[in-house]
Amino acid sequence: MDKNKKPVNKDDKGKSDNDRSVIKQLNELKLQLEDYKNKYLRALADYQNLEKRVNEEKQNLIEIGQNELIIKFLAIIDNLEKAEIFVKDAGLRHIKDQFYRLLKSLAVEEIQVLNKPFDPSYAEAVDLVKGDQDNQVVEVVKKGYRRGKVILRVAQVKVSKK
Repeated sequence: MDKNKKPVNKDDKGKSDNDRSVIKQLNELKLQLEDYKNKYLRALADYQNLEKRVNEEKQNLIEIGQNELIIKFLAIIDNLEKAEIFVKDAGLRHIKDQFYRLLKSLAVEEIQVLNKPFDPSYAEAVDLVKGDQDNQVVEVVKKGYRRGKVILRVAQVKVSKK
């Protein structure tokens, strides 16, 4: 047997060195293609996650901006309610009602605290008054509002004390 001859593998029968080289290159290219495909899929997933996160942050910023604007409108509504006590005008009532419809369309609702136990999460006690029960809201000085789970403004209330 010639020492310079390579041993013949059963799979290599009838294949020249050039054929084996081409098959080796083809297998390397398949591995490289699979690697590029995996990298592409990871990059695509990363991009989709980034896009989703940017959209969520954008929506959060829009909501924060809307909430800030709504809080500014609440001061105007407070003044309209005070004016309505002294001025009984249909136009004034109509404007106030328009503001309330606007708040409702933005999912803003008044926090109901009157005749309920005082909860500092929803109300700020501005005065203590004598009453039949302890820690009961007996008067709302300034209304509180929420939008969904976000408290826009806590109510200012008077709380009873035995």
